[in-house]
This record gives sequence, C-alpha cells and structure tokens, in this order.
Amino acid sequence: MKKKTVGFIGGGRVARIILGGLKKAGQMPANVIASDNNPEVLKKLQSGFPDIQIALNNNREAAAQDVVFLGLHPPALAQSLTDIKGSLKQDATVISLAPKLSIAKLAEGLGGFDRIVRVIPNAPSIIGEGYNPVSYSKSLSQPDKDDIQSLLGVLGKCPEIPENKLEAYAVVTAMGPTYLWFQWQELCELAKSFGMTPEEAEEGVAEMIAGAASTLFKSGVTADEVMDLIPVKPLGEEEAIVKAMYRSKLVPLYEKLKN
Repeated sequence: MKKKTVGFIGGGRVARIILGGLKKAGQMPANVIASDNNPEVLKKLQSGFPDIQIALNNNREAAAQDVVFLGLHPPALAQSLTDIKGSLKQDATVISLAPKLSIAKLAEGLGGFDRIVRVIPNAPSIIGEGYNPVSYSKSLSQPDKDDIQSLLGVLGKCPEIPENKLEAYAVVTAMGPTYLWFQWQELCELAKSFGMTPEEAEEGVAEMIAGAASTLFKSGVTADEVMDLIPVKPLGEEEAIVKAMYRSKLVPLYEKLKN
C-alpha cells in the first residue's frame, strides 16, 4: 500500500486520525493529498503531517488517486459525489468514512462507480488501537479486500461486517469514546485531588478500565453477577438516570442515521 497514492476528501478530524495511525505504524503512503474548503483545516492537517500535499477547494485532485478516502459528514459528502465522479481512476478504491450513505447510494452518486468500501472509523486508530468495522461492495475481489485490510489493519481491528449494521457501530464504537472519556478524565482529576500523582491517577484509572471491561465481557460471569461484585455503589442512585440518557439520545440518533 505504500506505493499507492492516497487522497482525502475532507481534511478534518477523521483524516488526522487515519494519518496519525499510519504515521505511528511507519506506514505512511509516499504520496498523500488532502482537499478541503477550509484553509485553516488544511493548515492544521499539514502541520501534523508536513509531507502531505494539500488542495484548497479541489476535491477532484484528491479524487484522482489510487485510494480515495471520503472524510466528510453525510450531507456534505452527498453533495461532493457529483463533483468527484469524473476524476476517479477506473481501478481506484473509494473508502467512505461516513455513516448513513450506503454503498448503493454512493455508487449512484458516483455515476455507477462501485469499487467502494465503507468503514466506521474509531478514534483510537490514531495510536493503532482502533476498532473499524468495514463492508465491501460486491465488485471488490478478495485480493482487493486483502489490500484494503493491509492498509486499515495497522490502525487496529477492522472486522468485515454486513453493511446494514454499520450505523449501529457508528453509534456504539465510533461515538462511544465520547460517552466515556470525560468520565475517565474526571476520575483522574478526583484521584489527583485525593493525593495521587498524575502518573498514579492515569495508570490506576487505565488499569481499572481494562480490567473492568474484561470482567464484564470475558469472565464468563453474567452481567448481573459482575455488577454485584462490588457492594458499595456511590453512583447507584443515578444509574437509572444515566441509562435513560443513553436511550433518549442514542436511539433517535441511530434512527436518524438509518433513515
């Protein structure tokens, strides 16, 4: 994959995440070009990755590469398809990083071009520990899939899943860190206020999170039994409120992405 040229339609957060993971793994492609309509976004991206090329308001140049990442939000992405379809190489691979727009819809917007992959990106990919579910169009061969797996694999796990489940993963795994990161950081701040050093606080919270996840999902013990392992629950009275918040926010979000 190092020998292939790579284009990014959109130079924002998701481009930084993917390029960051590739850079950390020592797998940066030799030729990368990113386009965006915001010069500050491109400036920020290039400051982190000085070797890439940037193209202001020129999606067609980024689209004329071997592998083309679509890193825009669904409404903007839908509008960009007509603009780039004439620039795609016949043997290029388009990788959409957005929910909502199906492979069929993408192919329609691209004038029938159907060498398409859909990925739901996960922020920990920036350190090679992502979880990025992927679905492929039927036109891609197994060697094509293997090629994409070699690119995405350095970012973390990238299981192949049915396309109709991608939006569920968008809500659960892609946005999931935002539901938890601020809570973990607050625990670190509290730990430091209790007298722990920053190093002790971060290590303690990180190890607690890893162990707690393994206990819930890998111990073979039922969820109810796991949650009964610790008798003192300082936030127990708020559990119902938190669960209600999850359902009131995430169910409508999922329905919006699916429709």
